[in-house]
Amino acid sequence: MTGDSNREGIRGMANPRRYGIERFAYILMRITGLGLLAYFVAHIYETSAILRGRAGWDEVLAMTQTVEGHIVLTLVIGMCVFHTVNGIRLMIVQGGIMTGKPGRADYPYTPRSQNARNKIAIYSAIVLAAVAMMYGLTVMFGEL
Repeated sequence: MTGDSNREGIRGMANPRRYGIERFAYILMRITGLGLLAYFVAHIYETSAILRGRAGWDEVLAMTQTVEGHIVLTLVIGMCVFHTVNGIRLMIVQGGIMTGKPGRADYPYTPRSQNARNKIAIYSAIVLAAVAMMYGLTVMFGEL
């Protein structure tokens, strides 16, 4: 084997059509975790602005009252909902509840944990995050 199949690099690794929804959920879980960590640090900085008094607090809050601020907060809502729901799914799977009945590992082996219930849970996490983001946009921008 010459290794020709591994020449796509990061694009090949991140291609959801190549590996399925499970790989997409894995990558999205990592990205949302890093995004939430960045938001946590920014939120600590933002809330520490209250130490500068009312003027400092109002100045920092004015950043979130812009269109860009609303979009960032909407992304944070989506990241939080997806990360939470997918994390609950992963805890359930790790507990052995949605893994399915063990089977013999004959070629071509398909893991029993990658069953329809697990895929529905991943799609549900994505849909719930999208619904939460739409609700957040409606609240922040007013009734459409």
